[in-house]
Amino acid sequence: MKLDGSDLLIRSISYITITLFALFCLLPFVMMLSASLSSEAAIMKSGFGILPKDFSLAAYEWIFKAPKQIIGSYVVTIVMTVFGTAIGLFIISMTGYALHRKDFPFRNHISFLIYFTTLFSAGLAPTFLWVARDLGLRGNYLAVFLQLLMTPWLIILMKNFMRTVPYEIIESGKVDGAGDFRIFAQLCLPMMKPALATIGLFLALGYWNEWYLSSLYLGSTVEFKPLQYHLYNIINTANALRNSVAGSNVSVTALPSNTLKMASAIVATGPILLLYPFVQKYFVSGITIGAVKG
Repeated sequence: MKLDGSDLLIRSISYITITLFALFCLLPFVMMLSASLSSEAAIMKSGFGILPKDFSLAAYEWIFKAPKQIIGSYVVTIVMTVFGTAIGLFIISMTGYALHRKDFPFRNHISFLIYFTTLFSAGLAPTFLWVARDLGLRGNYLAVFLQLLMTPWLIILMKNFMRTVPYEIIESGKVDGAGDFRIFAQLCLPMMKPALATIGLFLALGYWNEWYLSSLYLGSTVEFKPLQYHLYNIINTANALRNSVAGSNVSVTALPSNTLKMASAIVATGPILLLYPFVQKYFVSGITIGAVKG
């Protein structure tokens, strides 16, 4: 199809605008990578830039000083992310399916209870006492794993996604003699791919970026900590050493601080950045469906 002058101009402006916007979004990541490959002295003297200044791998050497610990942290985080996302998707999708069924007698009451917890919560102290004392999970990975498995907001989002599935499909399955689980697994689940990709990404990000619950329930009781909490401890250790040598004959520029933070961000976000392009199309369509049908 041949484009006239006005259409070509509009397309050219659109492509240029999108390209500039993409470069604008990419610039912080480029500067973060550049800073992680620069020396601490160069960062303190000249600040951040697009290209590395006084190329140095000191920050990465500091992170990988104990390779066994960083590898163990990666394994713990990957295992929790994979199994947590898979199990969480299974539970959340079944919950959304059940709350969508018109013949489920208590769906409005349960939906209200789930929504109520998004407005009011017991707080940190009761939750900590329940998990650590009553359930006895302090120092156990399950203390972190179970709390991130499902959230009320994701259940509500899945319920809204289920509204896009015609209820006649469920009724046709019942007429053919299919059971509830078969209707869910063979008729509804294949139509929920955008929802599964969207909520799966939220779950995966939640597990991958988790550090606060680990600091509360794991502490120093486990050998291998989740990745984000391990990097958090590395940065705190570097800052503590930096403060301890302040005022002495040791130069503070010999200890990474800003570069270490940037290197930690690269180490932590790299796998997620590689994963996102594969689920982007489902994520965008899923968010759109949830927004329109909410």
